[in-house]
Amino acid sequence: MKAEMLSRLQAAREATRPVALITRLADGTQWLHPDDTAPAPLAEAADAAIRADRAAHLAQDDAEFFIQPHNPPLRLLVVGAVHVAQALAPMARQMGFAVTVIDPRRAFATEERFGNGITLVDEWPDDAMTQLKPDSRTAVVTLTHDPKLDDPALEVALKSPAFYVGALGSRRTHAKRLERLAEAGLTPADTARIAAPVGLSIGAVTAPEIALSVLAEIVARRRGASVADRP
Repeated sequence: MKAEMLSRLQAAREATRPVALITRLADGTQWLHPDDTAPAPLAEAADAAIRADRAAHLAQDDAEFFIQPHNPPLRLLVVGAVHVAQALAPMARQMGFAVTVIDPRRAFATEERFGNGITLVDEWPDDAMTQLKPDSRTAVVTLTHDPKLDDPALEVALKSPAFYVGALGSRRTHAKRLERLAEAGLTPADTARIAAPVGLSIGAVTAPEIALSVLAEIVARRRGASVADRP
């Protein structure tokens, strides 16, 4: 790889931008998708590799190409160190997410409750979210039921390219939430991105079941899978 291409890859990584390196195997010619203009079939294959987070081999016009995605890490930002978060965090970590739990209530966000491998942040959610900068490989879930914590976090998340934004609460709770967010200046198009009630409809009752439904919905959204309408 030429030094210039390596520098461009490093710049994309620092900017947390998903890119794919396309290499023509016969002569080593390379494109960095989507920055460079590659032939349409290669660009489409590169998009698919980025979505799947998996390298691909393509034969096109009597030439062979290797496509290597370079994606930012998958992240899950959880607002609220509650029981559902305790179940959700280790599940998500096993699925390859770097998990951060945000809660200014220090008695909740403790290593004793979450163990190793989970990043704990005890700042106010909006400040933490602003610093963490959700990107297109980030999912955000709010779980506190406290508007003082959830709403500011949602405001930041909905202004970001986060691929999933979910909020715990009943339909009635969510309706009131939408009113507050509208008063804060968010549009119906903004708030339509919120998955609420959060999680797939599987009849979940316990904290682990709710966590499972949330993670399943996150995976479905990431993979572009079609799921049943909410009840």
